[in-house]
Amino acid sequence: MKIVNIDSEIMSGTPVFNGTRVPIQNLFDYLETGESVNEFLEDFPSVQREQVVGLLEISQKIILASTALLHEDFA
Repeated sequence: MKIVNIDSEIMSGTPVFNGTRVPIQNLFDYLETGESVNEFLEDFPSVQREQVVGLLEISQKIILASTALLHEDFA
C-alpha cells in the first residue's frame, strides 16, 4: 500500500496521504496537540488507518536510523 504521495499538481507538492488531499503534517499536528489517531481518522475519513500506522512505522525507522547515524564515530 502506498502511504504518501508527493505531486506538484496536488496541494502544490505538499506530501499527502495517498489518494487524498490530506497533508501528512496534519497527523503530526493532531498528535502534537494530544489528539488521538482515532480523532484524526474521524476528522479525515478519506485516510485509512493502515496509512496512519504505516506512516508512524516509517517515521520510527527514520528516527532510529538518524539516531544511529548521529552516534557513529566518524574518526
